[in-house]
Amino acid sequence: MNRYDPAGAAGERPIAVIVVGAGSRSMNYASYSRKHPERMRIVGVVEPDPIRREHTAKTYGISEEMTFETVEELTARPKLADAVVNGTMDDLHVPTSLPLLRQGYDLLLEKPIGVSEDEVTALYRAAREYGRKVMICHVLRYAPFYMELKRRIESGAIGEILHIQTEENVDFHHMATAFVRGKFANRAKGGSSFLMQKCCHDLDLIAWFHSGARPAKVASYGSLSQFREARAPAGSGTRCLTDCEIEADCVYSAKKLYVDRPLWGTYVWPRYLDGVRWNEEEKLESLRTDNPFGRCVWRCDNDIVDHQAVMIEFEDGSTAVHNLVGATAKACRTVHITGTKGEIQGVLEEGAFVVRHPSLSGDGTFREERVEISVSNDMHGGGDHRLVEDFVRVVRGDAESKFSASLENSIVGHMIGFRADRAMATGQSLSFDWSELPREEAMQGNR
Repeated sequence: MNRYDPAGAAGERPIAVIVVGAGSRSMNYASYSRKHPERMRIVGVVEPDPIRREHTAKTYGISEEMTFETVEELTARPKLADAVVNGTMDDLHVPTSLPLLRQGYDLLLEKPIGVSEDEVTALYRAAREYGRKVMICHVLRYAPFYMELKRRIESGAIGEILHIQTEENVDFHHMATAFVRGKFANRAKGGSSFLMQKCCHDLDLIAWFHSGARPAKVASYGSLSQFREARAPAGSGTRCLTDCEIEADCVYSAKKLYVDRPLWGTYVWPRYLDGVRWNEEEKLESLRTDNPFGRCVWRCDNDIVDHQAVMIEFEDGSTAVHNLVGATAKACRTVHITGTKGEIQGVLEEGAFVVRHPSLSGDGTFREERVEISVSNDMHGGGDHRLVEDFVRVVRGDAESKFSASLENSIVGHMIGFRADRAMATGQSLSFDWSELPREEAMQGNR
């Protein structure tokens, strides 16, 4: 193990990182160290599950004295690394991050920052008090597609922004797995709303695209329309493989999705992240009995909405709309930004966008440029490891770091989301008070 030397400058050695919460997102970020051991080393893990803790330690060569069951065990010791990757569940983000900041760790924190405005504000104040660097995992800011789109906006290619329209379509199998049968389906269990769990990325992008203006008002509408018992088809049962008469023809069949395909193994099969692989009969028996992913999608304990629209008015009079749509046939993120001189429109998964301008030359009424972006096979359009790479620069104090997804910059989109959920619940349009976040910190640094 490459031991932590608190006296050594981080810029002269790989930064030492401890993983807190060894779930799929943390492991994805941690895997950057396997590609670039000269830049980052995983030296510790905090994980309550002993099997996963041991598996993570084995994967990264972590010594026994650097494995911990709780954050309290870690922070009872002197500072043992430069930074922490915090990938705990949403409702644990802030409670686990506060003692880490107090102990002197810089932090890469999975989104959403927290589950309420008060939590996010508390973390912001703590980071300022202890002078720590906190980066939020808004990986889409680092995806080449959105980075080039942002560059075009900043170059003045479409003039001043008038309207932003974004949409996230969550395909049917992802919706069924994560947001109906899975850990994010129930607000009390998962901690976050559907909007904040799935779309704080998109709301952050809106704030980033229009970083020269502050949101002034927000309204939102949505509901749980589809995945409820009243919508269950005739012949459906409580579990796909026990009492369902239509399983053979149902696109939500647990057997089809999770055994025949197979999709979403990290969600569905116990110990999948720990290297355990089940045979087909073991999987089928699990889905017949106590596996929650074997339940009928119309008879689960989900209580989050399955579609929502968010409308934003900015202080300069410009507007934005974000649509979150669950259970579509195809997953995709779309963007359409209209300015005073032109517009940009594209789809992340297609790896291209067009820049259009009004024109009467030739036969048409506009001219357009198609911008092709090479979207890698990495998650989130290639943004995951680019974010980690920038986090390494931030911890090292590298002047070339973008620090785009800093806590200060990321708060704006989160506040939009929290107010949108309240607006949806109350049926009212809500305004913003930015007095807690000075303009020069919350907005001008939002690059």
